[in-house]
Amino acid sequence: VDGDGCDASLDYAQYIPVSVIATMLGIPKEDGDQFRTWVIQLLEHAATDIELAGLHLFELFQYFGEHMERMKATPGDDLISFLVANAHDVIGRELQQDELFGMCLLLLLAGIDTTWSAIGASIYHLASHPEDQQRLRDDSSLWPVAIEEFLRAYAPVTMAREVVKDVEFQGCPMKAGDPLLLPFPSANRDPSAFDRADEVIIDRAVNRHLAFGVGIHRCLGSNLARLEVEVAVRKFVDRVGPFTLDRPDAVRWAKGQGRGPRVLPIAFTR
Repeated sequence: VDGDGCDASLDYAQYIPVSVIATMLGIPKEDGDQFRTWVIQLLEHAATDIELAGLHLFELFQYFGEHMERMKATPGDDLISFLVANAHDVIGRELQQDELFGMCLLLLLAGIDTTWSAIGASIYHLASHPEDQQRLRDDSSLWPVAIEEFLRAYAPVTMAREVVKDVEFQGCPMKAGDPLLLPFPSANRDPSAFDRADEVIIDRAVNRHLAFGVGIHRCLGSNLARLEVEVAVRKFVDRVGPFTLDRPDAVRWAKGQGRGPRVLPIAFTR
């Protein structure tokens, strides 16, 4: 923080959700680098490399299997210990290891990459738009609304579904069983749903965005993600003072279903 700048993605944004998820699952924070490696490999590379996907899923299963055994022997104040100790009271039976693993995997994949992306994209926008950065410094009441706008404009994930019956929608035929991508970032810039849809308006009052999905599959961790993003971005703005993009052409964005800056050089201009 006392230097001339940083990589706001690699030096800052990536550490926030890893720390939060590690705390929730009761796992050592020093294993964070390994988690980030697994998440990036599974979300960005494994989709086109089934052998790589199998390798990392096996590594994760082995890691969490050993961790669950430790939690059973010496339970702590964490989610895994709670599930192991209380599942019978909630659902009438103990959870199987594959069920516990599935929950851990979901939290790991859904809770790290997406929040890392949202924090980084918010900082990217403020570094690119000094006028918005200054407005938030001058009026802190705008922060909750601004975070919603960053989530809308820079939605960090596109989800997939499966077509359940043959249907034709706006001239596009789809068959039962077809895989279907739902690009939330595209829906969030629909001009029929948002005024000046391609502009980031940090005091946008009406903002029914789909960054967290919609319906019965809406993101279970949306409120936690909002909290992480707002705290992380506000603390960054407060701590480092004014900042801008350093070498904009060096910014690199994630590939795959998630979208957020993975290289984000920032210059402190105080």
